[in-house]
Amino acid sequence: MVDGYQQAFEFRGRMVMVGFGAIGQGVLPLLLRHIAIAPQQLTIVTADESGSDEAGSYGVHHQVTPLVPENYRRILDGLLGAGDFLLNLAINVASVELIRYCRERGVLYLDACIEPWQGGYTDPAMTASARSNYGLREAARALRVAGAPTAVLTHGANPGWVSHLVKQALLDIARDGGRAAGAPADRAGWGRLARSLNVRVIQIAERDWQLADSRKRVGEFVNTWSVDGFIGEGSQPAELGWGSHERHFPSDARRHGYGCEAAIYLERPGAATRVRSWTPLAEPMHAFLITHGEAISIADYLTVGAGIQPEYRPTCHYAYHPCDDAVLSLHELAAREWRHQDSKRIIREEAEGVDELGVLLMGHPRGAYWLGSRLSTESARRLAPYNSATTLQVAVGVVAGVVWAMRNPRRGIVDPDELPFDEFLAFCRPYLGDVVGVYSDWTPLKERQDFFPEQLVRDDPWQFCNFRVF
Repeated sequence: MVDGYQQAFEFRGRMVMVGFGAIGQGVLPLLLRHIAIAPQQLTIVTADESGSDEAGSYGVHHQVTPLVPENYRRILDGLLGAGDFLLNLAINVASVELIRYCRERGVLYLDACIEPWQGGYTDPAMTASARSNYGLREAARALRVAGAPTAVLTHGANPGWVSHLVKQALLDIARDGGRAAGAPADRAGWGRLARSLNVRVIQIAERDWQLADSRKRVGEFVNTWSVDGFIGEGSQPAELGWGSHERHFPSDARRHGYGCEAAIYLERPGAATRVRSWTPLAEPMHAFLITHGEAISIADYLTVGAGIQPEYRPTCHYAYHPCDDAVLSLHELAAREWRHQDSKRIIREEAEGVDELGVLLMGHPRGAYWLGSRLSTESARRLAPYNSATTLQVAVGVVAGVVWAMRNPRRGIVDPDELPFDEFLAFCRPYLGDVVGVYSDWTPLKERQDFFPEQLVRDDPWQFCNFRVF
């Protein structure tokens, strides 16, 4: 028992945390709270001094050694062996290489995002598909070997526990529609349930309301989590799972031509692509179509059939309205032709407000259903030190995944969608603030004004062309 919390697992091996930015700093106190592990068993390997005081306060060794292709094996060889754990929370460190390394050494693994090496998101010599989250996921899944050490892919908030919320939302819609629907036993059952409910579109719909007294300055990028991480994913092609109901393939869209074929990409960065969305507090909003792994994995998991024309697949994408200062930062970044600002700042201790993060399931008989977390910064600070609303939502998903991997050490490579949703939600919910489910009659066509001609599909509001903002 630590801080009144029951520890979920006693881990006797060593753990290396690669990266110690805002998310890593939020994860550390939760790791020590929920896992019986001595600080001496932990080593932080990171690219700079950020968080060194926090690590020292917990008695955890903080080592400033940027991992690069030339040194990562040598550095990790001195820190890890069979039965140990590599927790990858870094940017610009290739996840696929670390997964391969862990499989060879018998080391457990978890990351919150599949990352390439430095420059991999924006290398003009690479195809857009190779720079996409689809391509990174396919490369990671190609390493699957039955019975290999567990490697949990992309398990934070989103991607992460939002995949479990989708399953809970499907059960809620079935229950509220008068259907007796227990939780399906397998992937095929979840796909059949989503199809039977006529779920056409799934958005991960987020509105970050956090604000600091010190507002954004010219030449500064302000965010509530990693600035470099956000710029990286915002610079990738916009991506979405492509539904079987879609009748209008976007003119700027491309298929990948390999792998599961559950997703497409647009030939434009996500930070320059907007979609219509809805959350209970924001109501209708314009959000950025930022690429995220869950847009691909959820669409893939719920597919009935296969290929580019399956019997059923929902369209799935992330619709993100970051905090107001981050929006201003993105506008400035775009005007700078995607060259980083000279200064960056993460608001955490000085932040106030709520992060509203959930899943929006649309097309079923009740129209639209949003299920998600409303976590305030005040609640986040009370629940765990070194956290804001945004970082805590991610950190609890990371720790839940670490605990599961320790309890299940020989499951090989797994997506969030393949994990037990009820077990994960039970672990995460105490840290998510108010978890609410709200039905709405909103559609992307509701109250649309005919000020200018648009190519809309009036007889089917759930077509992707109705969501896009031009």
